[in-house]
Amino acid sequence: MSGRTEKHGLQVDPQLVAFIEEQALPGAGVETDQFWASFSTLLHDMGPRNRAFLEKREDLQAQIDAWHRGRSNQPHDVAAYTAFLEEIGYLVPEGGDFEIDTANVDAEIAHVAGPQLVVPITNARFALNAANARWGSLYDAFYGTDAMGTLPPPGGYNQGHGARVVARARVFLDEAFPIDGVSHADARRYYVSNGTLLVDDQPLMQPAKFIGYRGHPKAPNAVLLRNNGLHVELVFDRTHPIGSRDQAGLADVQLESAVSAIMDCEDSVACVDAEDKVLAYGNWLGLMKGDLSETFVKGGAEMTRSLNDDREYTTPEGGSLTVKGRALMLVRNVGHLMTNPAILDRDGNEVFEGLMDAMITTLIAKHDLARDGGNSVEGSVYVVKPKMHGPDEVAFTDEIFTMVEEALGLPQYTVKLGIMDEERRTSANLKECIRAAKHRVAFINTGFLDRTGDEIHTSMEAGPFSRKDFIKRKPWINAYELQNVDIGLECGLSGRAQIGKGMWAMPDKMAAMLEQKIEHPKSGANCAWVPSPTAATLHALHYHKIDVFAVQEGLRKVGRRAYKETLLEIPLASYQKWTPGQIQREVENNVQGILGYVVRWIDQGVGCSKVPDINDVGLMEDRATCRISAQHVANWLHHNVVSEDEVMTAMQKMAAVVDRQNGGDPLYRPMAPAFDGIAFKAACDLVFQGRVQPSGYTEPVLHARRLELKAAQS
Repeated sequence: MSGRTEKHGLQVDPQLVAFIEEQALPGAGVETDQFWASFSTLLHDMGPRNRAFLEKREDLQAQIDAWHRGRSNQPHDVAAYTAFLEEIGYLVPEGGDFEIDTANVDAEIAHVAGPQLVVPITNARFALNAANARWGSLYDAFYGTDAMGTLPPPGGYNQGHGARVVARARVFLDEAFPIDGVSHADARRYYVSNGTLLVDDQPLMQPAKFIGYRGHPKAPNAVLLRNNGLHVELVFDRTHPIGSRDQAGLADVQLESAVSAIMDCEDSVACVDAEDKVLAYGNWLGLMKGDLSETFVKGGAEMTRSLNDDREYTTPEGGSLTVKGRALMLVRNVGHLMTNPAILDRDGNEVFEGLMDAMITTLIAKHDLARDGGNSVEGSVYVVKPKMHGPDEVAFTDEIFTMVEEALGLPQYTVKLGIMDEERRTSANLKECIRAAKHRVAFINTGFLDRTGDEIHTSMEAGPFSRKDFIKRKPWINAYELQNVDIGLECGLSGRAQIGKGMWAMPDKMAAMLEQKIEHPKSGANCAWVPSPTAATLHALHYHKIDVFAVQEGLRKVGRRAYKETLLEIPLASYQKWTPGQIQREVENNVQGILGYVVRWIDQGVGCSKVPDINDVGLMEDRATCRISAQHVANWLHHNVVSEDEVMTAMQKMAAVVDRQNGGDPLYRPMAPAFDGIAFKAACDLVFQGRVQPSGYTEPVLHARRLELKAAQS
């Protein structure tokens, strides 16, 4: 207990005490002693219940393992399996119809469909970029990526490529804001007359899509348009290098892009102690107070980044209009599993990190609620809660936030809840999960990777799983994605909450994203995750093409519901006569991804980054991608598809590949040829001990090994 500060029976790391008492509490309207007393009550009352839920997970898993072992080498019987899951309480009875009644929800959640960013809160620069990604340049997004099929030629600005960008942007304008008898490509003048936008003297075919301008009406500096709820700003500047060559003086097309952004305290960060948590909480505080800034060097010049201001316009009628300059920010807390040494309870046990996050991130959000022009104009706090298993755990989360609200003097249901539909027991009971928090739900979201990791772990004893690419082709994944939308609409989320889809993991493949990710708004999802601000700008094009709320209304009338029986089909390998080469490639692909992610997590504390895959294609990796790869290899090991010696050979071979891929990083520590570093050991733990990890999660191994490294460095 030495070096800790006692607070109402809690033993707290002094770094966390100093942050809370000197930064988070002042101005939040909560007395210091009252805070610690309430925090202690929360941790001591809810901690044992939290532990009981984890024990229930393990008990259910043991029963499922025994059921599969008792039916080894038999065809999977879905009806018998479903009956068994009902008998043990894994599947709960589905109640009658209802609709959520979440109140005071901001428009970005309830009424605007668009891209969503997820960003590690521990990186202030990334967090600011995400918050400021509410607006993005379509010209820059087209020019700097392969979105039009090719990258720009190397060197300085290429006029030919730039001309293609301008032409492509004009095509978008013609599609979203058509003009009767005129193309934006031929336009020479945009001006406002008697409250109407005229383009070469012709109005838009839908004049109401013009909602504002800046500057003089006869020669505006900017024109604001709106389509499917999303804003587009045309920027005019004949002194600009682009505008000076444009016959209309159009210098840029700015798109409202990342309408919302999740500031992540969970899968994309490496927070293992008080030092790390204070960094995360400190950046969240800066965002909620509006004063976060970050100074860095880019291109040899020092730059300081801060939060963008809102945008001001004149309405067509001559009034004033303010449009938000920043994404609506949600905060993702950790799940129910992990504890953190930042605080010990009265018995000397580490407290649950999810309870810490609930109290402290909500306390910090009070700073936003107390100011004008902040994050939420409706007076709400948005918390995404991941990795909940079933309705009882969702109800527990609802109780936690009721306690937090009472402790912090907030009205009940100020905190709105995002339910990550990424664990199998939640998917199979989704309607009852939503019911358990029907006064708070503002977000549900599918996450294929975590969902697949849990699928493999839950059915570990059922047999060897298909190769990863083939798992994606099995019927269960389509049922999972459809059911999330179907049940969300049944429960009244349209117009009240987000129904979200998962991440596009290839940040350098924007042409492929433009081709494929339109399926998310087509499915009825009113938000979907993207890996960068640039990707958000390009993905916004899809929401201009698709009126998501019209899609949702059509689906709601049809009343479609994916079959739960399909959802519970296990994606086992029906054809297992793999060649040695196929097995080797699958294992090497998995372990290369694990090593590439884990070595940066352990050695540098980087929880999310673009990691080259086995083919040197950069993929966004976080703990979810690591979980599926580790569980897949563990499954094949368990069923003797591959031996431990073969996996270790692949580990050592791929460690050398990862070393080569990171050769340009001065902070990187090679794993080969000794293979005795803590990071390499952590990757081995994830695979060789993967079958016994709770729910197949990577956090226990990663946290333990990261703490080991930090202790060795101190």
